This record gives sequence, C-alpha cells and structure tokens, in this order.
Amino acid sequence: MNRILIIGHHWPEPNSSAAGTRMMELIRFFEAQKFAIHFASAAVRGEFSSELNDIQIHQVKMNDSSFDDWVESLEPSHVLFDRFMVEEQFGWRVRKACPEAICLLDTEDLHCLRGARQAALKANRKFETNDLISDISKREIASIFRCDLSLIISLIEMDILESFFQVPRSILHYIPFLIEEPKPSVKDFEARSNFVSIGNFLHAPNKDAVMVLKETVWPLIRKQLPTAELHVYGAYMDNNLGRMSDPKNGFHMNGRAEHSIEVISEARVLLAPLRMGAGLKGKLIEAMQCGTPNVTTSIGAEGMNEGNTWSGVVEDDLEAFATKAVQLYSDQEKWNKAQIAGYEILSNQFSEEVHKKQFQERLTQLEANIETHRKSNFIGSMLQFHNQRSTEFMGRWIEVKNAKK
Repeated sequence: MNRILIIGHHWPEPNSSAAGTRMMELIRFFEAQKFAIHFASAAVRGEFSSELNDIQIHQVKMNDSSFDDWVESLEPSHVLFDRFMVEEQFGWRVRKACPEAICLLDTEDLHCLRGARQAALKANRKFETNDLISDISKREIASIFRCDLSLIISLIEMDILESFFQVPRSILHYIPFLIEEPKPSVKDFEARSNFVSIGNFLHAPNKDAVMVLKETVWPLIRKQLPTAELHVYGAYMDNNLGRMSDPKNGFHMNGRAEHSIEVISEARVLLAPLRMGAGLKGKLIEAMQCGTPNVTTSIGAEGMNEGNTWSGVVEDDLEAFATKAVQLYSDQEKWNKAQIAGYEILSNQFSEEVHKKQFQERLTQLEANIETHRKSNFIGSMLQFHNQRSTEFMGRWIEVKNAKK
C-alpha cells in the first residue's frame, strides 16, 4: 500500500478558509486511492481544526533532527508539502531520509502573485508583471523546481509559471477545487433578501475588501436600497473590524459563520470587492454552489470565468460595482441568469470526477517514470543540491542554538 505523508503549514480548518477546504479535498482524494495517510504539522492545533478522523496525525518540530529519524522509519512513498514554506523547512530532511519518496507541492495559490499585488495596491499603482520578481518569488519558484510535481489551483497561475517564470509543464499539474455536480437551490429570488460577504480575516485581501465595502461600496448601495442590509461573516475577526459594525445603516459585522453555506444561501447577492489576492476564491465557489449570484472584481473572478460568462457581475470600478450590485439585486431575470451561469461554471470547470481522474492518471505516470522525470529536471536537482546544504546548515545551527537555551 502507498503511504503519503502530508506536512501541513496549519492544521486544516475547512469551516474557516478555502485553504482548509482545499486540503480536505486532497486528503479525501488520497483516501479514495487507498493511500495510508499521515498528516503532520509543526503548528499548534486550533479550536476549529478538523478532527482528521481515520488518518494518522503527528505533531512535529521545526529545526529538530528527531523529524529525520521519524520520517525515515515512516517510509512514505509520497510526501505532500502544504505551501512552499513547508517544503523549505522539511524538504531537505525528507529527501535525505527518504530519497525515493515522490515529493509533491500544493502551492494553494502563488504567494509571489498575491504579495506583488498587495505591494502595488499599497503603493497606489497598477500591478505590473515585473512586480512578480521578488525574494518571495525566488523562494517559491525554487521550491516548485525542487519538487517532482506541483499542484496549481488556477489556470492563470499555470500561465504565469510557464510563460513568465519558464517552469516546464512537466513538473506542474492543474487541479482546482473539486466540486460535485451542483444541485439547484431550493431558495428562489423572492425567498432571499439582503447582501452577504464572507472571508477569513487572517487573509489580508479579505480585510481590504471589508474596508472597501464599508467606506465606498455599501454607502452607494444603501442610497439606492435604503432598507437593504449587508451581513459580513469571517473567522478571526478582530476588535477593529468588529467596531465597523453599523446596524443603523444596515452594515453588520457578524464574525465567524458556523455554517457558511446556510448564510450564503439566505442572501440574494454576495459581494466580494477584492483588490488583491491570488488563486481561486472559495467564497465565490460556495456562492455558486448555493445558487447565490455575486458581484466581484477581475481578481475575484480570476481563473473561474474562462468562458467569459459569470455568475453575476465582474466590475473593478467601485462606483459601477455598487450600481451593478443594485441592478442584480433588483432584477429577477438577471438574477436567474446569473444563478444558472454559476451552476454551469461549476459543471464545466470544477468537475470533481474529471479532475480526480486526471490527477490519478498523472500520479500513476509519475510513479512509473520517476527516475527519468527527475533526470529531465536538471534545474530542480541543482537547486536541491544547493538548498540541501544551505538549509541543512541553517537548520542544524538553529537546533544547536535551541538546545543551549
């Protein structure tokens, strides 16, 4: 039986973030392939972490050689690193102890893209492709080259990696969110009311989106719909965000949603004025699953509107964003068309059956040709050579330093 070790950046919280949902989808995939699954993380388990029933879980330490003996005794056939930072920390240890193990990297999204957009927004200027060149991108792209296969969640990011960073397709695999065939919502236009917005507030793009809603978008909507309400939900809402609540003007900061599907299904329109970020937006996938049309930006819809249709409206100008949100909220015919478009996007682009089959075939091919595959990736082997030495010496220095405390 194949044995996979998944090393998590965090313990997955599927009810808090899209990243947690993504990790649980991958775990279920490997379960279906009859892998023996071990999940390890150096992070502290939180109150909302998944129980991870039916798989082996392990608490590991960073910069500690006890990991080396443990992973060697585990003998995983595959290792999945959750984000490039985890591969930097544990990759050299895995390759030294288990050189035959197939190394996979789940990028979640391109951190260098997210960071470049955030920096451009902070500087009050447009994002340019050359902004991608940064210390983060050097680390992230190096990690992608070192791994046998990297899982990429967005076709936009596949294109950036291939065309801008010249990463060969042979070490990349596109696998978005894995969505079951959508079931039409039982709640129609008339049965719904108000607007909703949702997102984990540990994620900077979600914080920024709430500020945009509060300061610009919602006042414009409220002028045209004076009785409408906006309900904002999100895990890890701090006091500063909580103080933004303004019930008199229909702006409600509600904190964590116990069941996000329920609160999104109650609303008529979801608002996501995202000005930065990367990857796919879980809130928009959930909205489509709930049959809830949305209004978002080009960054929000990125990687999901390949057919130039959308489950609502894509608009970057904030005044136009508010106007079109009111139109979608008020026009039943537009709303119905947007709902249908959402179901079609899920069926056409995110079919669980299709993407699982493609990933299974890719893994089988990789397993059968791993030696040839690695020889063809000279840049990856070169980076492993240098990284293993530099990172190993740093890790061992930190370990010795910690032992003296």
